[in-house]
Amino acid sequence: MEGSKIAGYFKGKSALITGSTGFLGKVLVEKILRVEPEVKKLFLLVRAQDTESAKQRVQSEVIGKELFKVLKEKHGKEFNRFMEEKISPIAGDVIYENLGIECSQVDNMFDQIDIIVNNAATTNFYERYDVSLDVNTLGAKHVLEFAKKCVNLKMLLHVSTAYVAGLQEGLIQEKPLKMGETLNGSTSLDIESEIRLVEETKKELHLSETDSLKNTGKLERTVMKELGIKRARKYGWPNTYVFTKALGEMVLDHMREDVPLVIIRPTIITSLHKDPLPGWMEGIRTIDSFLLGYAKGNLSCYLADLNEIMDVIPGDMVVNAMIAAMVMHSGENTETIYHVSSSLRNPILFRTFEQSGYRYFRENPRVGKNGKTIGFKRVHFFNTIGGFKAYMTLRYKLPLEALHMVNLLSCGRFTQSYKELSQRFRFIMLLVDLYAPYSFFKGRFDDMNLQKLRLEIEKEPTDADIFCFDPKILDWSNYFHQTHIPGVMKFLRK
Repeated sequence: MEGSKIAGYFKGKSALITGSTGFLGKVLVEKILRVEPEVKKLFLLVRAQDTESAKQRVQSEVIGKELFKVLKEKHGKEFNRFMEEKISPIAGDVIYENLGIECSQVDNMFDQIDIIVNNAATTNFYERYDVSLDVNTLGAKHVLEFAKKCVNLKMLLHVSTAYVAGLQEGLIQEKPLKMGETLNGSTSLDIESEIRLVEETKKELHLSETDSLKNTGKLERTVMKELGIKRARKYGWPNTYVFTKALGEMVLDHMREDVPLVIIRPTIITSLHKDPLPGWMEGIRTIDSFLLGYAKGNLSCYLADLNEIMDVIPGDMVVNAMIAAMVMHSGENTETIYHVSSSLRNPILFRTFEQSGYRYFRENPRVGKNGKTIGFKRVHFFNTIGGFKAYMTLRYKLPLEALHMVNLLSCGRFTQSYKELSQRFRFIMLLVDLYAPYSFFKGRFDDMNLQKLRLEIEKEPTDADIFCFDPKILDWSNYFHQTHIPGVMKFLRK
């Protein structure tokens, strides 16, 4: 893009991007292609059996998305030719050495790649421990080993999460996680031991399972999920996702050597604020489960302190920060951490989010299958566990017990009513179990490194506009009411 030094950095360069079928990955691919059409090549690593399957995935899950509408309009009839020239889908997986790429391709890539962006992750809070370790921890290791073989490598950017900090309070600094470091003072954390524990647990299960359980794999899935939570909490992390992402960071810090490394730690990522499609998003984020539950009438209460600060950041600002950091540290023999957050620079209260949601749904009421407007009530918020449990007992547990008895006596006449009430109860309890710890989160993410980067970018007005990542410009109430919530309803509701 004319006048942009940051965009011009990508001219003639090739990048390998993992996780390109995910939300941030798509936004990153679209942004680079739009601001610097003379980028040489974007290698997109996707899980697929072969190159043809990889091409089909990229076409349907990346290029074919509405996000690329502006780019399509820009290139018109030449769009497909442009994409074929710039994008090279690669079949592979970060869980394997050399990222599972065929030998016939991999040597050529070592000579071509200038930049690697590792965005691959499994973000399920309660993912199987073996799966989460493979992707979030060993995946980071394999990407780093691949990077060391790229003879022209200028940058490895790894996307993590700010919540590798667990549930710490106070000011959380932009500093690396050291190998074996824990959040609760335990000194026995060893990644190799965790991998062996997973292997031994699965081996014991296979020896003890019945034939029917072997066929379904249900026991293994359950045990692996429970093991992940158990191990995470043993060392001070609240869930498997943030724990294994923290382990991934430890591996990168320990094995980096002279690889130029930037680690981006975003907080809760929300829909695009501006560029290229306001409100666009994919994948249900933490706060969006709340909105969707509200929209469907399944959420009557929640456990949260409305006077506490929530830390959110639009997806396009995260990508802009990623790109700016790549350019700023290209070729440097350093490791730099960036918190991409808002809790210090432009904090927002949960109350503002709740009020925006109430206002939106009051102005845009739900409509039932019969075409009639469905009334809704404001969600009850409780800032104590005791109050929440009392409400759930009176509103759900006792009525469910009574309905169960009546249903038995009436030969099942109230089965559907019991099922619907039970589903609402389970939905609320699941949301609280997953996300309530973050509703009371008292940590604040220091963003001094990001502030320095922002001041550097602002020296060039064109770059400051094209690659804006300053949450200070946001009016949160308007953003949620006019952009984010409408985006959730449009892109995620189905």
